[in-house]
Amino acid sequence: MTSPRFPEPPASIPATQLADVDVLLEKLSARKDAWARLSIPDRIGYLHAIQEGVLSVAESWVDAGCRAKGIAAGSPLGGEEWLSGPMTVVRNIRLLIEALEAQGQPKAPALEKRPDGQWVARVFPATALDKLMFAGFTGELWIEPGKEPTQGRIYREKSTKGGVGLVLGAGNISSIGPMDALHKLFVENEVVIIKMNPVNEYVGPFLAQGFKALVDAGFFGVVYGGAEVGAHLTRHALVDSIHITGSDRTHDAIVWGGTPEEQQKNKAAGTPVCTKPITSELGAVTPVFIIPGPWSDDDLRFQARHVASMVVHNGSFNCNAAKVLVTARGWPQRQKFLDLVHQNLGGIPSRKAYYPGARQRFEGFLKNYPNANKLQPDSAEVVPWTVLPDVPLRKGEFALSTEAFCGVLAETVVEATDAVEFMKLAAPAANEHIWGTLSCMMLVHPQKQKQHAAALDSFIAELKYGGIGVNVWAGVIYGLVTTSWGAFPGHTMEEIVSGKGAVHNTYLFDHPQKSVVRAPFRIAPTPAWFASHKTLDSLGRKLTFFEAAPSFLKLPGVLASALRG
Repeated sequence: MTSPRFPEPPASIPATQLADVDVLLEKLSARKDAWARLSIPDRIGYLHAIQEGVLSVAESWVDAGCRAKGIAAGSPLGGEEWLSGPMTVVRNIRLLIEALEAQGQPKAPALEKRPDGQWVARVFPATALDKLMFAGFTGELWIEPGKEPTQGRIYREKSTKGGVGLVLGAGNISSIGPMDALHKLFVENEVVIIKMNPVNEYVGPFLAQGFKALVDAGFFGVVYGGAEVGAHLTRHALVDSIHITGSDRTHDAIVWGGTPEEQQKNKAAGTPVCTKPITSELGAVTPVFIIPGPWSDDDLRFQARHVASMVVHNGSFNCNAAKVLVTARGWPQRQKFLDLVHQNLGGIPSRKAYYPGARQRFEGFLKNYPNANKLQPDSAEVVPWTVLPDVPLRKGEFALSTEAFCGVLAETVVEATDAVEFMKLAAPAANEHIWGTLSCMMLVHPQKQKQHAAALDSFIAELKYGGIGVNVWAGVIYGLVTTSWGAFPGHTMEEIVSGKGAVHNTYLFDHPQKSVVRAPFRIAPTPAWFASHKTLDSLGRKLTFFEAAPSFLKLPGVLASALRG
């Protein structure tokens, strides 16, 4: 099944005039209380309408993303644009429908209390189809310590007073902006104005068309432009709250002032220039912990492909891209594994460096690490996959405190030999010396999982990350949507790091701390995020329409594409 084509957007969309921004904000503000009072059946009706709308523009949405990112038409890589674009949005919409059908308090598959009193909800798998599609996967949402596992605050409190939420969209993954908007609308009870990031403003027309039911009702609007439009919106009296996906520098410019000098002065005085409630997802330097174990040659080859794929997905322009490979110096297979990672990265074709500033950031890493190993030829249009060997694991180290947002992977070591010693040292080292708290991954052999279950549990509990992938890339935590996505709680507005707040979380838990997704050590068939997946374009298209209404009748077609991958 393919969707009807939507007219292609222009190569560059003119910035929205400030007067037009004001008109749209007035319209949205006039409708914010109506949205807050809207019944659950009416909300479900809007969700069904925008689900159909997104499906109608999905094909053209993906085509536009492929053109912008230099992906050849019809190539397997086009599947990335399906899975990280319309598919994830369609899944988010369906899960919100299910949550609202449960009156805003959907029952998680399991809820348990840890020995220390912290609540954990198992949020995946929820159905027999989940178990078939993701054999051996589990997803947990950990509630903040001391908090009860309450759900759906706005549906319990039934507020009749609404707000206008501003979403400052991300420029890399096309589902981020619309999913942030869905969270604002259906979890925080606000109408939404979204400013598209100039990098992927081409998504805006598809989003406006897909969300047309909400646009026509005055509950949602899309605007375009750069810093001037963004500043106008963040300061506007009719904007009640802000959510940003971007960098900590952009966040500080909004909250504390435009120049570094202004920011330092206002931070010292405790006088922010923007006092609106603001939530954010601001990236991180994402580590992959390689827990020592008895890996076979097949294990080493599989996990080297896994790590390489964590690096290269979307050209490495992901806030959850693997950026630091953390190994134990005394692990006998360490060097063989590193060599296989290099071999795999070197064999993956370079990607267009479409995200602004990639070359400058890359040059900064080369300047700091003259021993950097470029695994492919360099050119003006690409940043070659590059490893930085022997990076010291210490506070302030450039590669551990600077998000590359390009195809760079640092390699560092923990002075350990066995699994328990490694985990005991790696958690505090990462918490203290690696910048950011958004997500991390670990690869651990099943023998060590069983043998050192208590130590592994303590390791996961101690890590201060909002998303933790055990034998799985953290992009899956983002894509499941029943899990939460955001920084580990505790950052202040003065030291924002990876941000504040969480999105997704379609079980609507009020106090998410972190989400943990666990997968088999060797996942089969070839995971959809693996760079070597041969039928990803077909799989992505089929999964998008499957997610709208999952059924056993549709499953054979999806599985056939997955198995051919």
